[in-house]
Amino acid sequence: MSRKKVSTTIYITPEQAERLKMLHERTKVPIAVYIREGIDLVLKHYEHVLPGQMSLDSTPAPPPPTPKK
Repeated sequence: MSRKKVSTTIYITPEQAERLKMLHERTKVPIAVYIREGIDLVLKHYEHVLPGQMSLDSTPAPPPPTPKK
């Protein structure tokens, strides 16, 4: 099921752009799909910081590492 998407602008490094282009050429998957998948991974990783109700079957994610000083 396709959902409406919101347009946004991101800035990536030339190395990231080159590697995404290479990945696209080899897999024929659009770069935007990889970017959305990456966002989903980040949101899943930090879901403990976001508001919302925890499901009964989910285990809490560990807190993010504290920055070293």
